[in-house]
Amino acid sequence: MTSRPEGAHGPGAPDVSGPTEPDEIKADIEATRDQLAATVDELSHRLDVGSRAKEGAAQAKDTVVETYRENPPVAIGAVVAVVAAVVAVVVWRSRR
Repeated sequence: MTSRPEGAHGPGAPDVSGPTEPDEIKADIEATRDQLAATVDELSHRLDVGSRAKEGAAQAKDTVVETYRENPPVAIGAVVAVVAAVVAVVVWRSRR
């Protein structure tokens, strides 16, 4: 059973079973701050769509460059296929 302040009853009453020594309380506060900072950083990263898009583009570029270095004909063929698909879509939409 958790200990509660005298006169505090029910589910909304504060739980006082945490650290009681000042050094323990300070360490607990610091750990909580670190967790909160990490959470805020993660949320900021997830909400920064522009930055995430740039990261995705950089990763795609790195993949293409690596593929080209390993097998140039395959990379060139893939680029030609993408360009042809884009041109086909543009021509098809312009004729509609």
